[in-house]
Amino acid sequence: MTTTPEKWDVLKILNWTKGYLSEKGVENPRLEAEWMLCEALSLDRVGLYLNFDKPLSDAELAAYRTMVARRGKREPLQYILGTQEFMGLEFRVTPAVLIPRHDTEVLVTEAIERGSAARSILDIGTGSGCVAIALAKALPQAEVCSVDVSAEALEVARGNAERNEAAVQFFQGSMFEPFAGRRFDMVVSNPPYIPNSELATLQAEVRGFEPMGALDGGADGLDFYRRIVSDAPGYLNPGGWLIFEVGAGQAPQVLGLLKSGGFAGETFTQTDPAGIERVVGGRL
Repeated sequence: MTTTPEKWDVLKILNWTKGYLSEKGVENPRLEAEWMLCEALSLDRVGLYLNFDKPLSDAELAAYRTMVARRGKREPLQYILGTQEFMGLEFRVTPAVLIPRHDTEVLVTEAIERGSAARSILDIGTGSGCVAIALAKALPQAEVCSVDVSAEALEVARGNAERNEAAVQFFQGSMFEPFAGRRFDMVVSNPPYIPNSELATLQAEVRGFEPMGALDGGADGLDFYRRIVSDAPGYLNPGGWLIFEVGAGQAPQVLGLLKSGGFAGETFTQTDPAGIERVVGGRL
């Protein structure tokens, strides 16, 4: 006697996946199940809702199950789907780069506000390239350069610049290392800022999959701010801006570093949508 293979339609597999991901500790399990199924079926969410009774083919079911298994191990959804939206642009992401966060849009917005006359901008620690590319799109008069120590990250960033038709120059090296003799009107950075002691407390998705070198900010999380503030005056034009994203509670300390490092003329802080001081800047 042969048994009929179990048939899975859209609604049935979504309900099963919601329960499975919930057991694994995934937030928003139903929504994430929908996003993954949209990817497997090449549908948008409206199309998904209109096809709840659609049976999945063996190939579709296999592709979807692979994604669900990865998410069950707490791999970030963005790495599974391969993209993340930032400032209205789409960016490819891989485990070589941090996933762009919407908090970082505050950094870009503040840089745009102060960069209307900037002719040259440097993004330190570019990762996926999201900050540099968003700035290049918003400030087309500026020559935008970006630097990262990771060749793998730069490969992703270059692809993202091409995808978004953005003119950005990419350099491999540590901070200002590739720019001897050059000066910029603005330097922006979202450097590693998690203190060593807090790395083990990060979400499983972050500590298990995102690049640790892009997270580890040293004993107090401020190592990279100290180094950049110390070196930046040698690479900024008079009146140039240095603007950082900072971690929760770090704004007063980074502001102090700026003021004691020659950026006392004009300084500011800006909060993110959660009310956390997320961006700190100073003018040379």
